[in-house]
Amino acid sequence: MTSRADLLRLRRLAHAIDGDREVSPADVARRLLAVQAQDFAAGSWALGVRTTGATRADVLADLDAGRIVRSWPMRGTLHFVPPEDLRWMLGITTGRMIAGLATRHKQLELDTPDFVRARDLVTEALSGGGRIGRAELMDLWESNGIATAGQRGYHLIYYLAQTGLICWGPTLRTQQALVLLDEWAPQSRRLEPDEAWGEFLLRYLRGHGPATVKDFVWWTKGTVAGAKIARAVLGDALTTLEVDGIEYLLTAELADRASGLAESRREREAVQLLPAFDEYLLGYQQRDLVLDDDHFQRIVPGGNGVFQPIVVARGRVVGTWRRGRGGNGVDVESFAPLTAGQERAAGRAAEAYRRYAG
Repeated sequence: MTSRADLLRLRRLAHAIDGDREVSPADVARRLLAVQAQDFAAGSWALGVRTTGATRADVLADLDAGRIVRSWPMRGTLHFVPPEDLRWMLGITTGRMIAGLATRHKQLELDTPDFVRARDLVTEALSGGGRIGRAELMDLWESNGIATAGQRGYHLIYYLAQTGLICWGPTLRTQQALVLLDEWAPQSRRLEPDEAWGEFLLRYLRGHGPATVKDFVWWTKGTVAGAKIARAVLGDALTTLEVDGIEYLLTAELADRASGLAESRREREAVQLLPAFDEYLLGYQQRDLVLDDDHFQRIVPGGNGVFQPIVVARGRVVGTWRRGRGGNGVDVESFAPLTAGQERAAGRAAEAYRRYAG
């Protein structure tokens, strides 16, 4: 039977927060498939922290070059994703997501003609390499008789992104501009439904494993039936382990890599400063493996759904952190005193963040 410590080491290796890091932010997006990015700055650091030394400017460069796009591929949550993978992901998730919004659309008095008119206006405005900010798009719709107040505008953007017309692409001021997906990311992988389910599970486990079937179903907002199809498609590419009587899936490649890689002292003492909403915590339905219930309120004050940046040691969440006042330094608040080795590791992690942020 595998211990919790062994499982968490495997996860850290999969996430590229221990062991080998990726070279570029785009490589991180390909490894994790989807990186939560409802908070743009936090999502950018989630990409940067998993690289060998990429800066915030490098993240923005990959966005501006179209090597990473941002959309709602699942759960109604914004994610950074590889452009070539977005369409097949939407092919699995869009139907369920749109159907689940029927009542809300009715409340907002959004009908098919509204979506068609909004789509036509966006297509006309962006065709030929155009790009537009959120505020400018709202003005465009309003000036053409489409009301955007009361979340109508948000739901119009969401619908057009879900149906594959637009995505968030190049940077614009402090956020991103909307572009036509077919123009901004013309290259796309085409997968049959069963093949797509298999790819979804494989890519999830490459960047998040070990994880349970329930974790995968929750992460994708998919179905247990889809997960069963994925396991059948992948066959020997997956293996399993058991912790506390629960079965976890992982790729055979990760299991082989970890078995031949002895844990070093630096890895044992490593401390990571991960951003708010990081996949290491939010990429699973079950989170008590990495976070004690007693500390949950410290991570999500007031239970309002706004997660704080987290300090991780030995795979467990041991505190929170924030950028120092005036942008100077990093302030760490641990739940319990760190060891001397962990203090030094936290200092190295803080210096890595300062280099990233410039």
